[in-house]
Amino acid sequence: MEEGVLPVVMASDHAGLAMRMRLRDAVAAWGYGVLDLGPWTSKAVDYPDYAEAVAMRISDGRAARGVLVCGTGIGMSISANKFLNVRAALLYDDYAARYARLHNDANIAVFGARTMSIEEAVSRLKIFLEEPFEEGRHARRIEKISRFEKHQGL
Repeated sequence: MEEGVLPVVMASDHAGLAMRMRLRDAVAAWGYGVLDLGPWTSKAVDYPDYAEAVAMRISDGRAARGVLVCGTGIGMSISANKFLNVRAALLYDDYAARYARLHNDANIAVFGARTMSIEEAVSRLKIFLEEPFEEGRHARRIEKISRFEKHQGL
């Protein structure tokens, strides 16, 4: 991803507020533009609303990478992956962070605020943002996923 071209767009639910704030600060310190879509308090919110806000910006090309955080990361992953051209990956360890990009061309990093430490998430996000997509045989597989989206009318 070229720095300064498109922002890294991020959001969370109430459970992910503290982790998202730390991830936002890290992304900005690494030199990326950031668009933080909230929420701004720990009052309960519905995670699908925030997944939609991030996924729509990835889907329509207003952002190249996204970050979502909820309690486990599962709800955000399920919600975001309903959108065209979105490949949201729950980054449960460093290996997953690396290969989500290398082999799957994932464009949204998802974290569980109740399943990992904030510093683990920061480390995984750095890996995710720095890894390229290998293309080659993996591009053929991503194209097959895109055909699934077309079949579903996304």
